[in-house]
Amino acid sequence: MLSRVYSAGLLGVDAYPVDVEVNRALGLAKWTTVGLPQSTVRESQDRVIAAIKNSGYDFQWGRITINLAPADVKKEGTAFDLPIAIGLLASSEMIEREKLGRLLLLGELSLHGEVKPIRGALPIALAAKEKKFNGLILPEGNAPEASVVEGLPVYGVGNLSDVVRHFTGERSLTPLKTPGWNSLTPVSPTLDFSEIKGQAHAKRALEVAAAGSHNLLMIGPPGSGKTMLAQRLPTILPPISFEESLETSKVYSVAGLLDGRGPLLRQRPFRAPHHTISDAGLAGGGAYPRPGEVSLAHNGVLFLDELTEFKKNVLEILRQPLESGVITIARAHSSISYPSRFMLVASMNPCACGYLGSPFHECVCTPHQTRLYRARLSGPLLDRIDIQLEVPPVKYQELIDKREGEPSEEVRLRVLKARRIQGERLQKHGLFANTQMAGRFIRRYCRIDSAGAVLLEKAVEKLGLSARAYDRILKVARTIADLAASPEILPPHLSEAILYRSLDRKC
Repeated sequence: MLSRVYSAGLLGVDAYPVDVEVNRALGLAKWTTVGLPQSTVRESQDRVIAAIKNSGYDFQWGRITINLAPADVKKEGTAFDLPIAIGLLASSEMIEREKLGRLLLLGELSLHGEVKPIRGALPIALAAKEKKFNGLILPEGNAPEASVVEGLPVYGVGNLSDVVRHFTGERSLTPLKTPGWNSLTPVSPTLDFSEIKGQAHAKRALEVAAAGSHNLLMIGPPGSGKTMLAQRLPTILPPISFEESLETSKVYSVAGLLDGRGPLLRQRPFRAPHHTISDAGLAGGGAYPRPGEVSLAHNGVLFLDELTEFKKNVLEILRQPLESGVITIARAHSSISYPSRFMLVASMNPCACGYLGSPFHECVCTPHQTRLYRARLSGPLLDRIDIQLEVPPVKYQELIDKREGEPSEEVRLRVLKARRIQGERLQKHGLFANTQMAGRFIRRYCRIDSAGAVLLEKAVEKLGLSARAYDRILKVARTIADLAASPEILPPHLSEAILYRSLDRKC
């Protein structure tokens, strides 16, 4: 007897439908799974048989063949347990095959018949709606994230018996109510810009970076507040939109990190991996590639503390996503792309001992040691960092100052105003911030007068700037002009942008 149940698999952050065909024939007891199943799929045999028996249903052996179509795409994960179990029960006529309909089933089964959560429920729900399925049956733990997809009935189940009773008509499942985006509770930030003492120049640079979504490198001695500044950057960024949240939540869903965060992320991610991270941990990887830190920071901030302590081959991975907003992981059997549009914020010491230029500590590094230390960062990577900022130690009088600094909300209002100006200018091109402007848009929207051209020419000749650094100075100057609500880029805007190339000025 042949039965067919609909399910789905994952390719990156996208899902594709999978037909689970179960055929039971007379003959010696044998179980065969075809359709390029990975080991976790092949192991489903023992889980499915035990779950059926321990749920009180009779399992009839025979010559059982499970086909996962399309058969030319590798299948991995445990989400096929539930559709295989329902297909077996339908092939033994415990469930009428006609009642299976166009429902998509997913779920891992325990030996007791419980349905356990899976990865990737959100992108699968989006694919189910796109393919016009009549509904989605999946574990209770995944139902909230899938229910945010409007127009798709989502049924959460706790065990195999719930699904069987639904198809036999004993007890129908009730779809979850789709929560509205505005009904989801936003997360209140626990950090604030007002907590930062002094560092007015650094806070201004962070405001410029947030306004144009520019990459930022802070250079300063230990204890100057670099980490504190970076941690508060998300509090001045624009609130995450529904579309951005959906994109980022898909990545977290595929990585299995959405559980406990709510059905959708309500704040921009802030990822701060340790400097011992591997290239696969940063970019993503594995035999069946999972998202790495650059993708988990999508639409948010990737903070790399002690940048020079990261392995050079790990840092060079950043060059592709910083330019394209996408990371591509190639393997022998497939090539998978994950979204990776993020703000890179990094910090480093000025030298190996950390005290070069400090008025309070003597630097013990030789010029040669300092050059070797800074050579850990390649020129192409530094060119991709728009703002390179020196963060000096905080003075004692600033530390004991009891006056409250400017709160994050006031800074965010200025950032939002600048982003609106950029949106009016760039939205027709599919861009949202100045950092995304390519060459032709820079020439169109970053025009400078004769005085600005002379200033920029002197800077290029004196600092030996590359073409990429030249473009990034213009983009930062355009953001500074937007913060000032100026339609033109004026020499003071260019001067400030040039000042944000600290490492170039020391070459």
